[in-house]
Amino acid sequence: MNRVLCVANWSEGRNTETLSSMGRALRAGGCVVHFEGADVDHNRVVTAFSGIADEVRRTLLDVAKVAFARIDMEKHTGVHPRVGALDVCPFIALDSPINPAFAPSIGEELAHIYDLPIFLYEHSETGKHAADLPSLRHGQFEGIQGRELDPDYGPKTANPRLGATILGVRDWLVAMNLNIESSNPATAKFAAREVRRARDAGEPKLNGVRALGLILQSRGQTQVSMNLTKPDKTSPDLVIEWIEERTGPGVPELIGVIRPQDLPKARRLAVRDEQIVR
Repeated sequence: MNRVLCVANWSEGRNTETLSSMGRALRAGGCVVHFEGADVDHNRVVTAFSGIADEVRRTLLDVAKVAFARIDMEKHTGVHPRVGALDVCPFIALDSPINPAFAPSIGEELAHIYDLPIFLYEHSETGKHAADLPSLRHGQFEGIQGRELDPDYGPKTANPRLGATILGVRDWLVAMNLNIESSNPATAKFAAREVRRARDAGEPKLNGVRALGLILQSRGQTQVSMNLTKPDKTSPDLVIEWIEERTGPGVPELIGVIRPQDLPKARRLAVRDEQIVR
């Protein structure tokens, strides 16, 4: 069975009516829903769902139909980087390799229906542009306005309301946050900068860790938002410990899903059963 996991990130975390409509479309698609988490400061909702490839495709397109009718990036604000209404949409193989045409065909369909620039990334990128997410998201939604783009599908200018979408097949990662009881924005920004500096200097505990320092104004906290892109080599618990040695105690949270084999080294993360993708 060709099961696929999709972890679609949408630029809406505040409008409860829109989020409810997206959630109904998500749950009606026949896929297993592993995670649906919105954040008002990020103004973003992360959805994680899995099923056979055709189910995943249909569910994604159904949620996009609802989201794209309601999200207006010209009015969007939030602390998390983003380039579009469907900011980034990775697909991860669960039991057999994903058909190489799967992600491009979805990208082509989204581009055609919504007049939307689509950038393929990670394993789906073909050499046309950068393959990594930080490079493709550089400048964010505002930075791509009025520029000539070089997408894999769709127009060479950003959609004025929907921006652009980054989409493709990638490996497993662990996405997590560390929320710190400090309203000083320098706290998390310093910690994230130190993570990147030590990672680039070869600190083994931080191998493959991407980190951003964000302000959570609604909570009076700061946050180190992280992707652990090499979960076979990196322990979430050790990453959290390394940061807390520099910031003081924080509250970690898992965003999205995790593999069973990662659980022994992620004891600091509160994990619901549906977030464990087997």
